Amino acid sequence: MSMFHEGNRELQDAFGSRALADRLDERLRHDRFTDADAAFIQGQPFFFLATADAQGRPDCSFKGGAPGFARIVAPDLLVFPDYDGNGMFKSLGNIRSNPHVGLLFIAMGEKAGRLRVNGAAEVVAEDPLMAAIPGAQLLVKVTPVDIFPNCPRYIPQMALQAASSDAPQAGQVPVEPKWKSFPDFADVVPPRRA
Repeated sequence: MSMFHEGNRELQDAFGSRALADRLDERLRHDRFTDADAAFIQGQPFFFLATADAQGRPDCSFKGGAPGFARIVAPDLLVFPDYDGNGMFKSLGNIRSNPHVGLLFIAMGEKAGRLRVNGAAEVVAEDPLMAAIPGAQLLVKVTPVDIFPNCPRYIPQMALQAASSDAPQAGQVPVEPKWKSFPDFADVVPPRRA
């Protein structure tokens, strides 16, 4: 099954790149995670998650945590936790209405790289995997359809200066963000779930 639709094909034909696109699809696209995919994904402290609601209105969010917070648990299953946030549930609410997702993992250091994962997601509240992920209030499970490595061209060389001190860690009480105590919000912030 090709990962291209008519809109892609029209532009490929206009720019003479259909044969190249087909070769990239044939040689690089896969629908099961390899050991290299797993190592790359589990080595990243963040990724970008694209979702859309039932009407197709898009949303893109940053998801971060300690390396390994997004993990491959089977060749056809990626999971990541939902941590306490702003309570809007834009991404996860979209997944409940429309399971199609796109994830973009990027390494910006000396060994720059990126990996796209498109697939179907579900949000679960009860799963044994959550016990092994400190701070998880929900779990997102992604079944891949297209896994596609991209050329690292245009990725800036940036060095990670420090991991986020807010990333949940085993045995540590999560720190509430300062903005939740601001007068505009303090009276409506729900209690943190255990």
